[in-house]
Amino acid sequence: MVAETIAEALEKVLSDLKRTGDVEASAIVSRDGLLMASDIPKSVHADTFAAMSATMLGAAETAISELKKGAPDRVIIESKKGKIITTGAGPKALLVVMTSPEAGLGLVLVNVEKATDKVRGLL
Repeated sequence: MVAETIAEALEKVLSDLKRTGDVEASAIVSRDGLLMASDIPKSVHADTFAAMSATMLGAAETAISELKKGAPDRVIIESKKGKIITTGAGPKALLVVMTSPEAGLGLVLVNVEKATDKVRGLL
């Protein structure tokens, strides 16, 4: 049996996450905004998406730090066409998930937490 590379393991985390049902796309992004792995439609410019997701979480971390309220668990953006959830996955990475607008966040957040634990263990 051939050992799985880190890149393959990250891709597997994303494919497992997509089985949640309401997850339409996902990505693992470095804290400085570089795409590490993705399951994103070709219509999305993945590098820009990765950079802006990291910037968004970084801004939230700065804002909440100024308020002396700790670190944010996640940032959730909701629109009429979908939701984006960005969460830290250890000191080196973020997990970004896009869902349908009607997605129930309960099951999605449980599976996102499991996925972030896996990413944390890989990096």
